[in-house]
Amino acid sequence: MRVPRLVKVAAIQNAIVLPTTAPIKEQRDAIHKRVGELLDVAGRAGANVVCLQEAWHMPFAFCTRERLPWTEMAEAIDGPTTKFLIPYAQKYNMVIVNPILERDEAKDEVIWNTAVIISNTGRIIGRSRKNHIPRVGDFNESTYYMESTLGHPVFETAFGRIGVNICYGRHHPQNWMMYALNGAEIIFNPSATIGGLSEPLWGIEARNAAIANHVFTVGINRVGTEVFPNEFTSANGKPAHKDFGHFFGSSYVAAPDGSRTPSLSRTSDGVLVTEVDLNLNRQVKDHWGFRMTQRLDMYAKSITAAADPEYRPHIIKEN
Repeated sequence: MRVPRLVKVAAIQNAIVLPTTAPIKEQRDAIHKRVGELLDVAGRAGANVVCLQEAWHMPFAFCTRERLPWTEMAEAIDGPTTKFLIPYAQKYNMVIVNPILERDEAKDEVIWNTAVIISNTGRIIGRSRKNHIPRVGDFNESTYYMESTLGHPVFETAFGRIGVNICYGRHHPQNWMMYALNGAEIIFNPSATIGGLSEPLWGIEARNAAIANHVFTVGINRVGTEVFPNEFTSANGKPAHKDFGHFFGSSYVAAPDGSRTPSLSRTSDGVLVTEVDLNLNRQVKDHWGFRMTQRLDMYAKSITAAADPEYRPHIIKEN
């Protein structure tokens, strides 16, 4: 009996524009220009909430483990990239999820992997940070930033409550769960992941999270192959190389009833605009009742016990 709660959600994926040897500011400004064109497409399509890919304003340079020059791309949450996006939020009356490499200028200039939430009014609502840092292959992100200490904030917007589960956090079901428990109706997963590592998991994880948590989820992955000036290796016995691998795009939206959109291209920039009815969250919740049956009290005790370094698995052996 509720009136429809229709929201147009947009996911934007893009490749870098200039080679990684170009001056840092020129690289960033070229990406801004390209993504501005894609935001115009989303805005003309009537998008209400738009999410960009992880660290969209720069190459995914974390694979190199070179602090310089890449840390020059770190910005304050109200820095050049947010300032660039604010007019688009105001012009098109849309919320923008802006994942950047953040430099916390108020706290010893520490660097974080952050998503800035820009209201449809153009004001900054707040920020969320990456909870889980990968330690696999060339994902050398711990060279640059630490895990978030902000927990799982959810943001009340004019178009529903949103959470941002950044990249590697999608591999942790409890991460999705906590955003949902905090009231998220849409959980975005801005990512940067390559074909040789996670592509078999990509279409599963966000979709499963939508089902398990009675929410809409949006997986956004960058696209293209980024080549760096200097060779790098993860000391895994493989030859040194200058590229990280192919970012396979394939951004999509998943619904709590298990349905999902087709994916965007595996090789090209793209804008995916999907109209969803947030009422579906409640309808599926009433049907399946996973929240009613998830036994948080039991798992809270078990997880607390398992976090103790002295914990031993509860295994019963034959006498």
